Amino acid sequence: MTDTTTIQVPRKVKRELDSFKGHARETYAEVIEKLVELARESEESKMELSEETLRGIREAEDDIKKGRVYTTSQIKKELGL
Repeated sequence: MTDTTTIQVPRKVKRELDSFKGHARETYAEVIEKLVELARESEESKMELSEETLRGIREAEDDIKKGRVYTTSQIKKELGL
């Protein structure tokens, strides 16, 4: 037997959950599991870096290694601050 709990949701939310059911006998637990997985995948995809971003990071690391950087004081002097 699985460990379960009861929750209360407004009727509007229940109707929304109904609209996500793949078939009439799908349980609300299954629907909620699907929605949680979709939300998790969405968040994970936001955390993935694009190829362009990764390329920029590699270029910046290369600049640092080759000394192509400026100190804060050099920038302030250049800008007359």
